[in-house]
Parts: sequence; structure tokens; C-alpha cells
Amino acid sequence: MNRSDTVTTVLVANRGEIARRVFASCRRAGLGTVAVFSDADADSPHVTEADVAVHLPGTAPADTYLRGEAIIAAARTAGADAIHPGYGFLSENAEFARAVLDAGLTWIGPDPDSIARMGSKVEAKKIMADAGVPVLAELDPAAVTEADLPVLIKASAGGGGRGMRVVRDLAELSDQLAAARREAQSAFGDPTVFCERYLETGRHIEVQVLADRHGTVWAVGERECSIQRRHQKVVEEAPSPLVDATPGMRERLFEAARRAAHAIDYEGAGTVEFLATGASEATGNVAGASEATGNVAGASEATGNVAGASEATGNVTAGGEFFFLEMNTRLQVEHPVTECTTGLDLVDLQLQIAAGGRLDPEPPPASGHSIEVRLYAEDPAEDWRPQSGTVHRLALPGRVPEFEVLPGPGLRLDAGVEDGSVVGVHYDPMLAKVIAYAPTRDRAARMLATSLTRAEVHGLRTNRDLLVNVLRHPEFLAGNTDTAFFDTHGLATLAAPLADAAAESLSALAAALADAAARRATATVGRGLPSGWRNLPSQPQVKRYDGDHGEHEVRYRLTRHGLVADGHPGIVLVAHTERRVVLAIDGAQRQFHVARYGDTVHVDSSLGPVRLRAIPRFVEPSAHVAAGSLLAPMPGSVIRIGATVGDAVDAGQPVLWLEAMKMEHIVKAPAAGVLTELPVAVGTQVELGAVLAVVTPTESTDTQEK
Repeated sequence: MNRSDTVTTVLVANRGEIARRVFASCRRAGLGTVAVFSDADADSPHVTEADVAVHLPGTAPADTYLRGEAIIAAARTAGADAIHPGYGFLSENAEFARAVLDAGLTWIGPDPDSIARMGSKVEAKKIMADAGVPVLAELDPAAVTEADLPVLIKASAGGGGRGMRVVRDLAELSDQLAAARREAQSAFGDPTVFCERYLETGRHIEVQVLADRHGTVWAVGERECSIQRRHQKVVEEAPSPLVDATPGMRERLFEAARRAAHAIDYEGAGTVEFLATGASEATGNVAGASEATGNVAGASEATGNVAGASEATGNVTAGGEFFFLEMNTRLQVEHPVTECTTGLDLVDLQLQIAAGGRLDPEPPPASGHSIEVRLYAEDPAEDWRPQSGTVHRLALPGRVPEFEVLPGPGLRLDAGVEDGSVVGVHYDPMLAKVIAYAPTRDRAARMLATSLTRAEVHGLRTNRDLLVNVLRHPEFLAGNTDTAFFDTHGLATLAAPLADAAAESLSALAAALADAAARRATATVGRGLPSGWRNLPSQPQVKRYDGDHGEHEVRYRLTRHGLVADGHPGIVLVAHTERRVVLAIDGAQRQFHVARYGDTVHVDSSLGPVRLRAIPRFVEPSAHVAAGSLLAPMPGSVIRIGATVGDAVDAGQPVLWLEAMKMEHIVKAPAAGVLTELPVAVGTQVELGAVLAVVTPTESTDTQEK
């Protein structure tokens, strides 16, 4: 294969945050940059930042970012001599990597043969077992029994939670397999899935590796990514609290990761992922595996057994056990925490390795602690429902560097969006990664939580409050994290708003005062008079808002003696403009920063961020919908119908399935009744709030019959 050692211009075969991240390192290295973009991404920040941008017609990944021939053609059009795949899409597609090299371009990634060997998770496990790396047994979906439950369905060709399902009831296995295959096909172009036993409370530990073509392999530190939702990581950190607390575990992890890299002659940046767990749970989930995959009882030393394993297998005592999950032959989303703790620019090292550069014999030592959180446009309280729409404002307090390797303690922001960006339904809803680096874990967690609390995140609902609650949770601070963290500690509790009901009520008052100031600023008559001013005492001004804690009716008057607000005795209005309100509460002044976008109002203060909806005085008749209507929770495409008009349905029964943001979402009947309307069909594109179906409750149909 041809391989060019001279790189001048890099095309990133990706979008959003990772494209911007690679561009940043390219600029620092003096390299030109080329972006590709779909119809939906025409105004994306990664497009405007690139030196050259090439359009890929269409919106669906299969029509755009998954079309290898179109991306190579784009590289030729723009004069790029190298392609960086980012993560996701074609980043672990061996055929694409071969096509890039065959086109005479430099592939900034591992050898295609290495990608192919790890591309099938089924084959990867066999290779790792032969190399002495401990693995969990693979299960044939057709042979799963009650005794095997619970099992995890996984897509063989991809990651990021796509095509993954936990099955605890054998009766659900068939439907879940079908759904997993559809998601895998949509996300990766390969519907192949497999099963393995599901460990309820495992710890997700991964090791960053770097390898050059001259035989040097670095293990650059481990990361812990145990806190996950829908099998996607939410909080990542380096180093791992578990590994820190387990003598000898880091050395064994690093040795296993290096063995994995050497086994496939790896080159470039990659990640070897492990599931760490206690001995008793591991025994119950690994016993009976074949020698090829590494069984617990009676396995040969080469396969890495738990009982009596040699040190070469890297899997010994209780509290330090781990099992190979997969090897990601690409850069990981969470790579910034490794960059913070080592001072390395991993993207720059990818560029150097691709150009034939040599690594030093040993990697630099790690120091300090870094934590990253993924800010998603989603509503955790509504089953992690993705959100779409405009990001009006995304800003952390102070000056926060973006896409930079931090020179010391501080914060870093890697965002795929800017103020005004539109989040659609075609791609993952991650908005940004916020990263903290500090000398200690406690300080990093505190810094990150405080910054997120004070951040201005306007427009879409996000998981910001959940992230802060996790970072401040006593069990997180104690390092007691596992993949069941949300189940163990209660999603409802962790997703609770940071601002309590009292804070929300005060924020509603501030919103009403800011609104009054805005109206006075645009008034054509009596602009200098207070809002609602009368010569004689009159009725209070009234504004109504809907918030997370319910409806707030704000009743106030601005008198010659100051503010008089129902329910808020003693509060003094210090100042108010359309964007800033200062209230003295029990002698302490608090600032409330108010931003309004249509009927949505965001109020940021030291009491916590608040999102309100201004309730109009009069409601349009067309805004009413029939009782029992099932509304689209997001824009998307109907991919499956589960009932027909006239069918009796039970409460919670799936009526139809939507596909949005590369995931399937089930729309269920709100109550038992009869499906009386179904205005959509498979393939119908729907907007947020569209009526998908109407279920007339059983009581209503009984009454009509009488």
C-alpha cells in the first residue's frame, strides 16, 4: 500500500465537535483543513472554520458521512492529501481506510488490517483471548436461555451505544434483536449483532494506547467511563478512582492494553476497553465460556482465567479483575481527559505517526485529575428524550479555552455548536464536552460542577442539571461509580432541577420585572414611568409562567415606596432592566440575568438556572388538541406501526416507533382504550408536537355506546 509521509492539508471525514477538534491541532501544526458537510450541516461551525468545505448532498448519514467514495472525491476536489476520520461514521471502516490509501492519500489512523481484525467484536474477542487478554464469553443470540439472562445485545461493527440493548426477559429477546439490528444498520451500515452476559454493576475502564510503525507502543493512562446512559458515556475521568485504589491494577491494565496493540500490529491512537468487576459477579457471568474466549473455571493460562490466572493474563485478585470489551481503533470522545493529565496533544501525535514519526521510548508520566462531562440536548427526566431546535446561548463563566491542551489547572470547552446553531434530528444530540483539570479529583469535580451551574445554556433542554447533581453526589465524590449509577441512585433524583421551587418563584418574579422593563424601553408614550403606573392605587400587574416546579402567577406593583410583590414580602428591587434584575432578599443582593426567546425565558442566578415558559393571556383555539392525542416528542420519521385504527390498546402499549438522532423511540398509549385516529404511516416525517395518533379511553367509548 502506498503511504505518503508528507501531509499538507487534512480533510476530516466527520462533523461537529470532533471536526473542530482536529482542525484546531491542524492549525497549530500549520496544516490546511477541509470540511465535508451535509444539507443539515450547511451552517455548522465546523464548515465555517475550515479553509475549504465540500458539500455532500443529502441529510441521512448513509447519503453523506457514510459514503466513502464521496469523501475521497471531496478530498481530491479540495486538494487534501490526508484524511482524518474522527470518531463514529467511517472511523473504524477498514474498507474506507484501504480506499483512502489506494487513492494515494495519507490515512490518519491504523492500518486497515488492524481495523478489520478489531472491526468485528466477535473476532476481536478471539484474538484477544489468544493474546492472553481476559475476555467475557460471547453468546449466540439464537442459543440464549433463561439461565443466561440478563444479556447485552451489541452491534459488532460500532459503538457509542448504537445497537445496544439489555434484555432481562427472554420473551423480549426477538424484538430487541430486531431493533438492535435496525439501529446498527442505520448507524454503521452493518446489522450484525451478538450477545454477552450483562454485568449489572461493572466499572468501565479503558486504556489509551499510541503506537508508531517502528514498534513502540505506549499505554498513556487509563480512563474511567462508568457513568453511562443508554450505554453511552456521560462522565469520564482520568485516572480511574478504582484503579487508583487497587494496588497493581494499573500495571496489569497497561500490560493487557499493550498486548492487545501488539497482537494486531497496531499503529496510531486507539483505546482498549475493559469491564472491571468483583470476583463473585465475574464468576457468575463468565463461567462456562469456551477456552477461545476465556472461561473462569478451568481456562488455560493463555485465555486469562480468573481462578489461578498467571500474571501474564492480567486478571487476578478480587477488586482488580477486568475483561476485554472491545478495541476502538480511533480517537475516543473522552480523549481530552488524557490530554489534560499527560500534556499530550493526541491529535497532533496522530498526525506525526501518520507521517512516519517515532514515539519516544516511554510516554510522559500522568499527573493531576481530569473530569469530562458530555452536555447533551436531551431531557433525562423524560427517558433521555433527545431535543432539537436552536441553541440560543452556550457560554461558560470567564474565559474558557476551546480545543486546547491545558497548560495547568482550569476548564476546557470542546463544542460542536455556537450561539444560534440549530440541532436537528439526523445526528447525535451532543452539544459539547466540558472538561476540568485540577491537582485533585475533588477540586476538579467542584470546579466543573460550579462552572456548569453558572453556565448560560439557553434554548434547548439539556442534561446540565443531571451532570451537576452527579458531580456533587457523595457516592461520586467517594469514587463509587459503576454502570448502574443512575439505577442505583435514582434517575428522578439525579435529574432534579438545580433550582428549587422557591428559587424558581423568585426567578419568575425577576422575569416579570425584566419583561416590564423591556416593554417600557420600547414604549412610545410615558417611557419613563414605571410599569403599570397609575395616579391612584390600582390592581397589581399579573404575569404567569410555567416552570419545572409548576405554574407561577406573579402579582406585583411598583409603588412610590418600591416593589410590592405577592408572596415575596420584604424584597427590595435594587435595579431592573430587560436583561438584569437585582433583588435584595433578607439584606443580600442577588442578580438575576434574564434572556427571552419567544415564549421561553431563561433566568440565571446564584440560586440556579431556571427555564420558564411565558403563558399567554389568550390561547388560540387551533392550539387545542383532542384528549388522548399522542404527540411527536421530537421531529423524526415513523419507522414502524404497532396497531391499526379500531384496535383496543392497553396503557403503555407501543403504538408506533420514531427514528430520530440515530436512535429508535417508542410512542406508547397513554391509557387503555381504542385507537381511533392514525394520521401517519411508515415513512411519514413528523415535526415536534404533531399528532401521531389518538387513543380514546375505554371510559369514553363506553359512554358513547350508551
